[in-house]
Amino acid sequence: MSLPPISPLEHLGNRPFSFYPPILNVEHNEWFFRRGTWSEILVVNSRDGQEIWIPRRFLGEISQIEDPVVIVGLVKELEYKAGAVWPHQRRVIQMPVAVGDRPRTPPQPLESPAPVIGIRTQSVTDSRMGKLVGFTLLVGAVASFVAVSVFRVGTLKPRVIYKVADPGYLELTHDDDYWAVVRKLGRPADDRWQSETGAI
Repeated sequence: MSLPPISPLEHLGNRPFSFYPPILNVEHNEWFFRRGTWSEILVVNSRDGQEIWIPRRFLGEISQIEDPVVIVGLVKELEYKAGAVWPHQRRVIQMPVAVGDRPRTPPQPLESPAPVIGIRTQSVTDSRMGKLVGFTLLVGAVASFVAVSVFRVGTLKPRVIYKVADPGYLELTHDDDYWAVVRKLGRPADDRWQSETGAI
C-alpha cells in the first residue's frame, strides 16, 4: 500500500492557520493540521477541538506571510453542516460592502424570503432608439417596394405589347419551298434577285 501524498499543510507542523474564505457555521477560524489521506485532510479547530475532514479539491494556495497566522486559500466557499463540509450556495445576490463601511443588519428576519427587485436590463433611451431604427427600416422597405411597382408597371414606363400584323408566317415549316410560301402567304408585291454572273 502506497503512502498518501504529502500535503503542503504538513510543512506547517504545529503552527496555526486560517482558511480564507472562512468555513461558514464555524465560529473560530484557527486550525491545526492533524493528518491527510489521498482525497482529504483532517484539521482541528484550536478553540473547541472540533475535527473536520476537508476534500483536497477545495484547497487552494498557502500564503507566504505568517502575520498574524498563515492563510490557506479555499477554491470555494465551504459550509459546515451535518458533520461535514459542503460547497456553500448563495440563494440571494449579495452586494459588496463599500470601503470603510460595515455590513448592515437586514430590517427583516433572515428566515423570510428576500424581496424581489426589478432589474432593468436596458435603458429607455436604448429602447426608443431601437424602435426608431426598426421603424425607419420598415418604412424604407415599403417605400422601395412601392417605387419598384410604380416604375415597373405604371404610367411612367408603359408596358410594350408586341402585335403581329400578319401571323400567317407562323404556318411555315422548314420543308416549304417558294411555291408553298406563295400558296400560304400569297404573291409578293415585288420580286428581286441577283444573277449569278454579277459581281460579288
